[in-house]
Amino acid sequence: MIPPLADLLDSARVVALPMHSRFRGVDTREALLFQGPEGWAEFSPFVEYDDAEAATWLAAAIDFAWREQPTPLRERIGVNATVPAIDAAQVPELLSRFAGCRTAKVKVAEPGQTLADDAARVRAVREAMGPEGRIRVDANGLWNVDEAEHAVHVLGEYDLEYVEQPCATVPELADLRRRVKYMGIPVAADESVRKSSDPLGVARAGAADLLVVKAQPLGGITHALQIVTAAGLPVVVSSALDTAVGLSQGAALAAALPTLDYDCGLGTASLFLDDVADLRPVDGEIPVGRLTPDADALTRLAASDERREWWFARLARCHYELVSAERD
Repeated sequence: MIPPLADLLDSARVVALPMHSRFRGVDTREALLFQGPEGWAEFSPFVEYDDAEAATWLAAAIDFAWREQPTPLRERIGVNATVPAIDAAQVPELLSRFAGCRTAKVKVAEPGQTLADDAARVRAVREAMGPEGRIRVDANGLWNVDEAEHAVHVLGEYDLEYVEQPCATVPELADLRRRVKYMGIPVAADESVRKSSDPLGVARAGAADLLVVKAQPLGGITHALQIVTAAGLPVVVSSALDTAVGLSQGAALAAALPTLDYDCGLGTASLFLDDVADLRPVDGEIPVGRLTPDADALTRLAASDERREWWFARLARCHYELVSAERD
């Protein structure tokens, strides 16, 4: 059952977290946090998402705050560093914030940048991490197949662990996977899972070697686990640029997986200048367990009155979406 809207609003706090570097087009990450019987949860769909898509994120938050979660199978989760589309010269300083991480995900295909910029960034990461470091790149579906094939050849020089969402569509991913299979560089699917009405389509089409799953966009831990089980592919659990509260939900998902062969994208707290709690990586890992936001941080990071009202109105609309769907 969906709890009454008043129960969500009773503890709701809206925060605005400043970032070290611009990432995914934002300098400040906003999120709405609330507390349920099981603890705190986060509702933070990106501002451009419509209410229908955002309602899935609310379902995930309600699930985490109101329902008991699966028993964890591990106490700590290995995580990767996340490298935004920054200048190559900035890479060493950024990586220094991800204590002990031996894997890095590098953003590529940034609008306005070139493949040469991507190669310089990836090369800087390889130089900083040494030959034993693992590097994965994420294009967010912004290449066509020919561009992606060329990029994989260029960036493959730096020994890639995998390439994440190089193209936008499942047929494109399948085509690219066939073209680069001989190189031994796996293809991972992210948007083709979390933004699809058929998250299993990419697995059925043989379009990916592994899946990137995120708790909020998939409607919560239980639903994400169902997708992972049905897909039958290795997975990486990642964040959606969450606060520490949302990262704790991602860690709970990663901890519940029967097998976990890759470092997870749950170290993104290091991208923030400040957070509601400290969940930055230590020795390349984060702990599993629920978090309670620091009261002083909730005050210090409180969003403006205008933004708080915007988020409360969005919460109400998405709650209505969930209640309507439940009635149907």
